[in-house]
Amino acid sequence: MLAEKYIPKYTVEDYRRWEGNWELIEGFPFAKAPSPFGIHQKISGKIITALNNELEKCQSKEISAYVELDWIVNDTTVVRPDISLTCKEVKEFIKEPPEVIFEVVSKNTVLKDEELKFELYKKEGVKYYILVYPDIQKVRGFKLENKEYEKFFDGDEGEMRLDLCEKCNVVINVEKIFK
Repeated sequence: MLAEKYIPKYTVEDYRRWEGNWELIEGFPFAKAPSPFGIHQKISGKIITALNNELEKCQSKEISAYVELDWIVNDTTVVRPDISLTCKEVKEFIKEPPEVIFEVVSKNTVLKDEELKFELYKKEGVKYYILVYPDIQKVRGFKLENKEYEKFFDGDEGEMRLDLCEKCNVVINVEKIFK
């Protein structure tokens, strides 16, 4: 494509010098909204609380859940998932694929969350990708099976089970996320 050679591509080094909130996907910058809406923050808070309560049952000190922590995928891609869960120690940034990523979907992020990040997370080997829809109070969960995401949860009630590293299992009560 002719226009492609005129569109600049950036690296993580460029990204580190930028002001504001950005994500960088395959060299292309994506501005993040200044601050998520209250409902987004409330739901993120409930998810992180539920995860941390479940992680207390696990024996490993390495397993942690993070809110909006950069994942440096490679030299041209850095994303900031709403919530990520990793089984490896993280000092500054996530540098390996998290086991679980939650994205709280809004009308402004739906295309990026459902398509661009869906494909990126699948390609990079994120075991579970969970999309949370506050407007319709629904959760869709995908599990990586044979390099493809298979839907394993789609609803507004019940429990979602995530089998993690070192035989650590996390169970999220979906109804409680929206109450």
